[in-house]
Amino acid sequence: MQHYQPIPDFLPAAPLEMANGRESLGQFQGWLRDQFLAGSPVGELVAARSHFIDQLLSLCWEQFGLAEQPQLALVAVGGYGRGELHPSSDIDILVLSPSPLSAAIGERIGQYLTLLWDLKLEVGHAVRTVSDCVAQGKLDITIATNLLESRLITGSLDTFAALSQAIQPDHFWPSDAFFRAKRDEQTARHLQYQDTVYTLEPDLKSNPGGLRDIQTLAWVARRQFGATSLYEMTSYGFLSRSEYLELLDCQNFLWRLRFALHIAIDKNDNRMLFDRQRAVAELLGYPGQGNAPIEQMMKRFYQTVRRVAELNEMLLQLFDEAILGNGATEVRLLNEQFLLRGTLIDTRDPELFRREPLAMLSLFYQIAEHPEITGIYSAGLRQLREARRSLIFSLQELPECRQQFIQLLRHPQGMGLAITLMHEHGILAAYLPQWGQIVGQMQFDMFHAYTVDEHTHRLLKNIHRFILPNNEREQPLFREVYSRLPKPELLLLGALFHDIAKGRGGDHSELGASEALYFCQLHGLDRYESRLVAWLARQHLLFSVTAQRRDIYDPDVVNDFAEKVRDEQHLDYLYCLTVADICATNDNLWNDWKGTLLRELYFATQKALRLGLENPPDLKLRIRENQRKALELLRPSGIAEDAILTLWQNFKADYFMRHSPEQIAWHSQHILPHDKSEPLVLFGQHAARGGSELFLYCRDMPNLFATVASILGHKGLNIHDAQIMSSKDGYVMDTFVVLESNGDAVDPERIPSLRKGLTNALNNPAMPLPKPKPLSRRHRQFTVPTRVNFLPNKGDRKHTLIELTALDRPGVLARIGAVFQNCELVVHAAKITTIGERVEDFFSLTRRDGQLLTDADEDRVREKLVAELNPDDDM
Repeated sequence: MQHYQPIPDFLPAAPLEMANGRESLGQFQGWLRDQFLAGSPVGELVAARSHFIDQLLSLCWEQFGLAEQPQLALVAVGGYGRGELHPSSDIDILVLSPSPLSAAIGERIGQYLTLLWDLKLEVGHAVRTVSDCVAQGKLDITIATNLLESRLITGSLDTFAALSQAIQPDHFWPSDAFFRAKRDEQTARHLQYQDTVYTLEPDLKSNPGGLRDIQTLAWVARRQFGATSLYEMTSYGFLSRSEYLELLDCQNFLWRLRFALHIAIDKNDNRMLFDRQRAVAELLGYPGQGNAPIEQMMKRFYQTVRRVAELNEMLLQLFDEAILGNGATEVRLLNEQFLLRGTLIDTRDPELFRREPLAMLSLFYQIAEHPEITGIYSAGLRQLREARRSLIFSLQELPECRQQFIQLLRHPQGMGLAITLMHEHGILAAYLPQWGQIVGQMQFDMFHAYTVDEHTHRLLKNIHRFILPNNEREQPLFREVYSRLPKPELLLLGALFHDIAKGRGGDHSELGASEALYFCQLHGLDRYESRLVAWLARQHLLFSVTAQRRDIYDPDVVNDFAEKVRDEQHLDYLYCLTVADICATNDNLWNDWKGTLLRELYFATQKALRLGLENPPDLKLRIRENQRKALELLRPSGIAEDAILTLWQNFKADYFMRHSPEQIAWHSQHILPHDKSEPLVLFGQHAARGGSELFLYCRDMPNLFATVASILGHKGLNIHDAQIMSSKDGYVMDTFVVLESNGDAVDPERIPSLRKGLTNALNNPAMPLPKPKPLSRRHRQFTVPTRVNFLPNKGDRKHTLIELTALDRPGVLARIGAVFQNCELVVHAAKITTIGERVEDFFSLTRRDGQLLTDADEDRVREKLVAELNPDDDM
């Protein structure tokens, strides 16, 4: 019998109409919210809503005379059939009849449903005969599952009984077929969510480890054993009492989250998006300032879904044996501790892990050693869970465990399935206490896609994947560099510790370096190796920051980077860590542009280290070589060499140093025959360093950088790099590297429209620029204070360098350019980096007179940028 929270009588007086029905529903929903905030058990509240809706639907059923049809039944299906309705859950009903309905009854049912929709109820419905239900249910596992959870609301008990009889396992979805279908359905669903419980905007129902995984267990148990609750699974030996209580606790927590989410957004959506998490955390009473409430709530969520996923895996294995009879017929010994049941590893002794903690690590070494192993057998998994929870010390405290862990790191397959299962089943946390602190550690930003622990796990997996024998094309330079590493395990340790201190406050790189140094010394690495691992943890952002936010074609930048790297071995380790790290941050972050920047910085630094930092490159020689090669490329075009050299006399030396011979030849070939009264807008036919190259040649004009940024931004393109140059005769020669919003090079079909838009804007400086779009709802959840940092001037630098961090709002680059124009500054170069919800940009500037900015100039620019990029009307 369903229990529900006693509620006041909110049912409207007959007749039920749209006005009094909506008022009644509003009163009930308000009561439901108040009861939730007062701490009423959520299980009682979802049952209370189901009961109230039963009453409302029954009242309406009678009002339309449907109760007078003796063979008609109104049936609840799906979650409503289970008696579980969250505040905005769909109300799925089935109007059931033993035979086809007359047109008159069909019309009355239509009127009934129309009133329900007018009441703003999210009603999903079907009108079927019993035979229709069976026929359609046999074709669709979702329909079949809904029918299995059917419950009579009102109407004919005989008709409902006929349905119940028709869907018994002997002639409707036998339990073996049902189990296979539900297992396959779960596998497909998990893949839609990257097959991980650790995404930062999870779906409470559908994510791995979510409510649907609990429901899957209940559905299978119901079909096979007739179990109507999770508790009944304990009677059949599938769940221990403690496991049942654990699963119930997980379900209750996920229900509370879902209930609060529905209250917060007032609609049926189970996605914990960033712009919803704060409101849900507040409803659930999590304390703290800033993002602390969100981080506490989400950490509990990730811990919960991991427990559900582990129990789900164990129970589905047990069901597989009980329902399909798939107990492994082939059992063979691996060693004195472990055996193989089919493709699943198991222990020979049920007390092995309790008696010998080392065996917990030996299990995973065996998984690395035997590629035929696909997982852990259910009995072994249960033993592992119990032994892990009974530990009163970390495994790394035992010398034999430390030796085994290092052996696993050195194993060629250690970062394959073995590390994944160690992560999923809590053994990494049991080994390394610091790992336990980052399990489920939220990263409340739009840059990362995963929790801190899952990001690091994926980094380790990337290192393993990039060097697989059948994966030569994904990261060829990584493979080449990795093959030269004298001890690859040092790279893995650097990866393990690079984010280990996130969430503790302070500089996580410095804290992680200290943790890494202690770990390496504890595990017997020598002084050089320990310091190398600590250096990798400390400097893990150095390569990406330099490549993406500095002018890597400036020899001073390369030399400064080379000084920090010190030697080629450090360069090799850091390059590999950086590539794997970027690819593990989110699935869409890596692109050819980033790959090219890292590659070019790698080779430039390698060359600088080989020449010796005391021997800087001869820039005049580089300029002469670039000119010579460009002339050779231009000879087949038939352009007179005198005309080319005359044109080049107007170009400054910096132009020839910063452009390749191919670029110089391409520009010259188009500039010479061009009518200089019109802007020249060129899009390269080739990808430029992973992006599309845009070249502009026209008379200098005010606000040019802001104009180009505005037009390209309005067209949905992102600028990633800009070289802003002027000729001696007053023309600008600007090169931009642009990408589509998805990181691809520009679609060739868009180029004519882009060229036209830019040409019109450059020809008409007074033309109003497109208005930027309003700030998205998602971006509104983030506060990114605008920070302006002027780099100290070193040596004889000709330009003032500025770093800028701000919220990534529409048109932000055009706004920055407008501030520079207003302050009478000239932009010479720009590196544009978008990191989730924020931009981290780098600009090279001078005053109009070509001089460096004064202290007063810097103060004025900083003030205007902060004022422009933090406007109140956008928030």
